[in-house]
Amino acid sequence: MVLLYRSWRRWPPVLACHITHTPAWITAALRARSSSSSAEKIEERQKRLMARGIPKQKMIPGVKQVIVVASGKGGVGKSTTAVNLALGIAANDMVVGLLDADVYGPSIPRMMNLRGNPELTNSNLMRPLVNFGIVCMSMGFLVEEGAPVVWRGLMVMSAIERLLRQVDWGQLDYLVVDMPPGTGDVQLSISQNIPISGAVIVSTPQDIALLDAQRATEMFRKVNVPVLGIVQNMSVFQCPKCKYESHIFGADGARALAAKLALDVLGDIPLHLKIRETSDKGQPIVISHPDSSEAKAYLRLAAEVIKRLPTPCVSSGKV
Repeated sequence: MVLLYRSWRRWPPVLACHITHTPAWITAALRARSSSSSAEKIEERQKRLMARGIPKQKMIPGVKQVIVVASGKGGVGKSTTAVNLALGIAANDMVVGLLDADVYGPSIPRMMNLRGNPELTNSNLMRPLVNFGIVCMSMGFLVEEGAPVVWRGLMVMSAIERLLRQVDWGQLDYLVVDMPPGTGDVQLSISQNIPISGAVIVSTPQDIALLDAQRATEMFRKVNVPVLGIVQNMSVFQCPKCKYESHIFGADGARALAAKLALDVLGDIPLHLKIRETSDKGQPIVISHPDSSEAKAYLRLAAEVIKRLPTPCVSSGKV
């Protein structure tokens, strides 16, 4: 009986020891499970908050497909490319619209040789201006040429919303959007508000421009916009006298970037005096010199873009 009593008295300290000193592997497993559960809860909460903040995408009435032309940097010929791309697509018997989303520096009115203010329809929608068979809308139609637009972000967002939604676009096969340079509010707002069929990235072969072109590409990928490929603009300069070719901005830089990002090169556009002159005069080269090698480069670009997009079932007919 004494032995039994002594034996019984030795057990509680042993049990207490086992309870108060949990093996390290059990503690680690419990902590991992707890932290994993907390991480999952935080991730779920972030997804709910993000979903609440992101607007639902809505089609623009009458517009079948939207193509955005973008670049990470200004001065690489993005607007010139957008204009001639729109005209090149229209040359394939498609009805095309052109939206100038560069609120601070609108170029489309000059390049498309358009002036005046949009009229209003009975539904209080702005009626786009038309030239060369392309319906166009731009902030440049609403302010005087050369007048600065000194607005904060919220006002710019409101203007973009109106240019998208409060315009009577009619029936379009494609709407080409000339995006502002960079990866800011306007790009994000457009990408999240309307379904975009594809983005065309424009860059010169210069290393500095290519850095920003890569940023633009990654931005579109993050917001789930398909990137159709890269346009290598100002790829080569040919002397008009001796025909010697110079790679002023470098050779094949955009091709190297496209390979790095697993993208296609949609076209090479040369650096040519005619392209600059016709753009400044409001007579884009695809219209004014359709048989030139420069115009044919834009037509090939348009064909490459169309090839990578779903074909509209039935063309809407010429404007």
